[in-house]
Amino acid sequence: MTSPIRKRLAGACLALGVFLATGMTPAQTAENSVSLTLPQARLLAGHALETGQPALALRLSAGLVRANPKDPVAHYMQALAYAGLNRNRDGRRAAARAYRLTDIGSDRMRAAELAAKLSYAEGRPTLAQIWLRRTAIHAESKEVSQQIARDYRILRQRNPWSFSINAGLRPSDNVNNGSSSRYNTIDGEPDYGLRPADAVALSGVIATLDTMLGYRLRGDRQSATYLLGRLYISRVALSDSAEALAPGVSGRKYGSTYGELTLRHAFAIGDPREGNFASVSASLGESRFGGDRNFYFARLFGDRTWALSEASSLTLGVLAEDRFKAKSKANDARVYGLSAVFDHRLQGGNRLGLSLSLRDVSAQAMNGTYSGASLRGTVTFDKRLGPARVSAGLALGATDYPLIAAGLNAFGRVVFAPRDDKTIAGDLTFFFEEYDYAGFAPTLTLQASKTDSNISIYSARDFSLALGIKSTF
Repeated sequence: MTSPIRKRLAGACLALGVFLATGMTPAQTAENSVSLTLPQARLLAGHALETGQPALALRLSAGLVRANPKDPVAHYMQALAYAGLNRNRDGRRAAARAYRLTDIGSDRMRAAELAAKLSYAEGRPTLAQIWLRRTAIHAESKEVSQQIARDYRILRQRNPWSFSINAGLRPSDNVNNGSSSRYNTIDGEPDYGLRPADAVALSGVIATLDTMLGYRLRGDRQSATYLLGRLYISRVALSDSAEALAPGVSGRKYGSTYGELTLRHAFAIGDPREGNFASVSASLGESRFGGDRNFYFARLFGDRTWALSEASSLTLGVLAEDRFKAKSKANDARVYGLSAVFDHRLQGGNRLGLSLSLRDVSAQAMNGTYSGASLRGTVTFDKRLGPARVSAGLALGATDYPLIAAGLNAFGRVVFAPRDDKTIAGDLTFFFEEYDYAGFAPTLTLQASKTDSNISIYSARDFSLALGIKSTF
């Protein structure tokens, strides 16, 4: 459907033809000046834009704006005139005013699209991305939305700045990773101590915010170097039943904050089109829990990706991390890790992912020393289930602590014992990409996990329902 802005611009040129053909002339008010009515000025401005006379169009549209500062068509004409004169900043501002002054969806999309183009021409690709997301709000068809998404991906590749925001709310019956009982058994034998009430699973809601900001320091077809910053915040609100079970305990006790700064260099192995890549990175950061510093850390990481075929890839990674200035000796540790990720596109468009992670942690206190392994498989289905795209995951994990302070015996003395945990976890995610706003759409994730330990206070169960937001671009 043709928008009112476009109708009025086209109508201006058509009416101008009639205006000239019939010999109608504007009123002469002085020897070197001409008096125009507002409709006549709009006609001439439209004709000037169509015939490549942006300077004339700018003078006429400026007069229209002075006559009616709330006319979106006048501001849009002014933006087009500024664009024709390569005055991109002024044009972007005029397009923004046209966007704000109209409430017609197609006109808002057209004004936002012009503001995005002028922002990019102005050398502000991040602002151009914001305006592109605004165009997505008013897209009138699936084809238009897909084109906006393609333009956004191209712009994201060209922009040295990158950013992402993920937020979610997760009601859970175990927000503190607590055990199923305050009573403890060690390999089937009773422990004669009693754990505090807040060591038992407490229900509530977990709110999370995960943000990342990056800048590409340099880059070409063969390699690129990035500076990346990440901030992850998790906050907990306990339910009424949890507050009754553990009086005086606040959800602030279980809130966490994690921040890191990373320098990463990625490069192609051979021809970039073959899909073989590698990267190395160094990170510094801090982990906080319950409002207090948990530990600082320094990390080195490297990975290598092989394109096994057009449908498959394999990535191997290695990690070394030093945690220092920790609040407890159990967190003052050295961490070494290996990882492998296999990705395969199945016939029909479904995707299969398999990941293996190995960890070895050596801490200043025995309770923090362990080795562990986890295996996770994911399937992302190409075909929608109703309005949602669906993905499912299943993970198996095992963690071995050689020796920990496990509990108390009948004489009140500390019992030392090895600890062996087995975990199974599953999740099902629904992504409602059809219900997007500015390229963001809701997600719904069902999560369940169960940990069995030979020391029963470490046995836990958790079921949660997470609501989140994800970009469709």
